[in-house]
Amino acid sequence: MRILFLGDVVGRSGRRQVFAYINKIVSKLKIDFTIVNAENSAHGFGINPSVSEKFFKYPIDVITTGDHIWDQMTIKPYLQEELRILRPANYNKYNDGIGAKVFTANNGKKVLVINLLGNLFIDRENLDNPFITITNILEKYTLGVHVDAIFIDMHAEATSEKMSLANYVDGKVSAVVGTHTHIPTGDAHILPNGTAFQSDAGMCGDYDSSIGMKKQASIDRFFDRNIKNHLEPAEGEATICGVIIETDDKTGLAKSIEPLRIGGILQQTHKL
Repeated sequence: MRILFLGDVVGRSGRRQVFAYINKIVSKLKIDFTIVNAENSAHGFGINPSVSEKFFKYPIDVITTGDHIWDQMTIKPYLQEELRILRPANYNKYNDGIGAKVFTANNGKKVLVINLLGNLFIDRENLDNPFITITNILEKYTLGVHVDAIFIDMHAEATSEKMSLANYVDGKVSAVVGTHTHIPTGDAHILPNGTAFQSDAGMCGDYDSSIGMKKQASIDRFFDRNIKNHLEPAEGEATICGVIIETDDKTGLAKSIEPLRIGGILQQTHKL
């Protein structure tokens, strides 16, 4: 099975590029299941029902999120009805929505998608330990027995936390791919027991920016920490960043992980 995962979609520029290319990517690269992190897709902060409905008009099976999931007030009740959007599973039970769910790919295979939020350098209330959360989830699902693939979006600031979690679940899941830092890392590989890993998938956004936001406002903040100017998404041509993971149909473990970069100013990996 071939799983496509796209990193944080940032603002209109990111959405526009994803919508322009996603049909070609899925068709030409023979994708069976598509996951997109869209927690920055509504003007750079969160996601709302209107934006999410636009994503689901395309061959996108699941939307994952992160620490900005609650930025748009209209998303809370919507999460109760639209179960294709996941919020981090380690937000405790008093939050709306779900953080893990089994979905059916277009080839009939069962895919468990899990969304987690890191603890290091992320200040959020009602957040449980992601290592304990994933332990509890994986007690209910065995790869290759209950499901054909298990994918984890580890939305975290620290690469050490992402790598540690991936090594902790190595051999128990198909892939762990990080999000949140908006920069694609060059460490895509398969861990010793068969789990694919990359520290960060990067963003789907304008890289002539400061992690997808207009440059000057971010520069001003670094000169003076007291400046609270409003950040706005950059609007130039976005680069689509993500990974393609191929899994073994018998074991569910990864056979390969391949970075994806299309459009914009970054070095390209594929021609469509």
